[in-house]
Amino acid sequence: MDTGDDDGGTQALVNALLEADAVRFGEFELSHGGTSSYYVDKYRFETDPGALATVARAFADRVDGERLAGVALGAVPLAAATSVETGLPYVIVRKRAKEYGTGNRIEGRLRQGEEVVVLEDVATTGQSAADAVEALREAGATVRRVLVVVDREEGARETLADHDAELESLVTASALLERADRD
Repeated sequence: MDTGDDDGGTQALVNALLEADAVRFGEFELSHGGTSSYYVDKYRFETDPGALATVARAFADRVDGERLAGVALGAVPLAAATSVETGLPYVIVRKRAKEYGTGNRIEGRLRQGEEVVVLEDVATTGQSAADAVEALREAGATVRRVLVVVDREEGARETLADHDAELESLVTASALLERADRD
């Protein structure tokens, strides 16, 4: 389900992202190797207390008793803030198992068969979220959906569908950019 519509919750989120100066224009290289004329700077909205609280409340409205999972590094503040907002525990999904200590790829407690929802900051191709979904499943979790703050609408929904997971965005890039252009 996508909430790029013009409801009050979406507008509050768009306002929070813009007030945190999270949308930047110029020439940017993206993590998948492509380039873009705009960048949604997750660190700007994740380090701004007001924006982070707005995102956590919006995510809290979308979770239903599932364990939360944040993809390291970017989505960890989102998972932590949403955990505090909901009282639900969370785990951290590393890109790869660490080579020291416990050697875990999944940090935190996770029970076999437990329902988990993946939280992500910005989705472009969706590969990072798909990798997290697969890592959680390999660890015994049941994962059906990924909640993302901003869907750049560049294939993440399709990538996740290929991994039998649904993408739900709090806001789409088109809705965010439409408002950013007006300001």
